[in-house]
Amino acid sequence: MPRIAFLSTDNLEDFFVYDELLIPYFEAHNWDVQTVSWHDKTVIWDEFQYVIVRSTWDYQQQPEAFMQCLTAIEQSQAILLNPLSLIKWNIEKYYLQDLESKGVATINTMWCKANSADVIDSLHSAFSQFKTSKVVIKPVLSANADNTFVVTPESIASTSTMLCEIFGQRSYMIQPFLSSVVEEGEYSLFFFSHHYSHAIRKVPKSGDFRVQEEHGGQLYCVEATQEQLAIAQRALAAMPDEALYARVDLVRQNTSWAVMELELIEPSLYFNLDENSPTRFVTAMLDLHRKKSEKGSHSAEKL
Repeated sequence: MPRIAFLSTDNLEDFFVYDELLIPYFEAHNWDVQTVSWHDKTVIWDEFQYVIVRSTWDYQQQPEAFMQCLTAIEQSQAILLNPLSLIKWNIEKYYLQDLESKGVATINTMWCKANSADVIDSLHSAFSQFKTSKVVIKPVLSANADNTFVVTPESIASTSTMLCEIFGQRSYMIQPFLSSVVEEGEYSLFFFSHHYSHAIRKVPKSGDFRVQEEHGGQLYCVEATQEQLAIAQRALAAMPDEALYARVDLVRQNTSWAVMELELIEPSLYFNLDENSPTRFVTAMLDLHRKKSEKGSHSAEKL
């Protein structure tokens, strides 16, 4: 019986988690699934055939320890999914530069190095560069909208000390605030083994810009358009390795779609919003397992 570990964290009390919806479908194929915390140093990774990174939603607070955990898994007999090479590429948002260099439309971004003396100057430069009076500033390594702020020229005076403390010691990025996020929402397209599964629209609550459920965002199941699918597929094609799962977040920038994020580490896949999505995920995993088993058999025959 193949064993899978869903990699999670210690406390998910304030989060919405839907990965348990997969378990009955795995069990129907005689697969055993166990949810384990990436903080648990007693786990023996060799006891699992696969470790699938899922709800590790505090990794950004201890990125070095998180990568050490993933490296230990990679060095065990277990197969890490998504693979470590992809996670290393995706863990900092510099991957957006790679996407842009390969012709994938992304949100206009100013990239800034850690230096508390430059934070306010960088914000003023961003207002001028993007020709806007409202920008978003966030760390290059972040998740769950942690330390993400909307800034205007008027708000800088009252927030400058806080912003310098938060961003003075870490690399960060500044993007124009897109009114489309509030007016239309953010779209997420989900792919399992590069095959399209489903899509949702995420709309922030009134007076907010964050679309996550934890921040009051409303979620709706939608059908992706051909234009959205096309840019999402281009983003997937630009990845340096194959992915079991991927979430492409899109927003409208001016009149065209642009990639806000390509989530390959621990995105919520919202299995609750599409009743067929758990089956699609499990099918993708079974197909991957079959291919790896066949490859292993062929290698053994050659020996």
